[in-house]
Amino acid sequence: MRRVLLDDSLFKALAVAIVDQPRASLKNLADSVGVSKATLHRLCGTREQLVDQLMTHTSQVMLALLESVDMKTANPAEALRTLIERHLAERELMLFLIFQYTPDALRWADRYSPWKAYVDGLDAFFLHGQQRGLFRIDVPAPVLADLFASLLCGMIDSERVGRAAPAGSARTVELFFSMAPGLKPIPAPVLPSPGQYHRAAPARSLPW
Repeated sequence: MRRVLLDDSLFKALAVAIVDQPRASLKNLADSVGVSKATLHRLCGTREQLVDQLMTHTSQVMLALLESVDMKTANPAEALRTLIERHLAERELMLFLIFQYTPDALRWADRYSPWKAYVDGLDAFFLHGQQRGLFRIDVPAPVLADLFASLLCGMIDSERVGRAAPAGSARTVELFFSMAPGLKPIPAPVLPSPGQYHRAAPARSLPW
């Protein structure tokens, strides 16, 4: 029987449900997103097949958003800003990726092969950014790409647990990552001189 593809809104709802209920059955997941178990089974089959569909869908979405940002013609700083904003617009899918990721995930050629095009595209984006003077050249482009992905994932997870406000995530990633001429570097903290430590006020007893 040919399965019907899930729409994007249902994919996102299921991605969040799997993160929130990592051991949930197909029925539990169906209840979470407001569909029947029979409907979800018809759409995706088993729970493992649902995860595989989510992984494939997410890789396609990530590749499409990467291809939508043209570093060759756009202003480099604007291209970076757009890339950040479009990734964050897919928070639910990226959150799913965070909780599905394993250190050797990209070596699983059978299940994760769709990610190769995305990884290659992200590497190319940062290499072109280096060539146009936006990113530092003393760090290889693949490393910059990995740092970019890790920083985005870290911000999204920080939002999830309430440590970061979603409204400021895009600007935070840009400030920490971009070396565009229009951005001022974050000033280094002023550390006290060694002698200042001896003039500090006496320590108060802790309450525990």
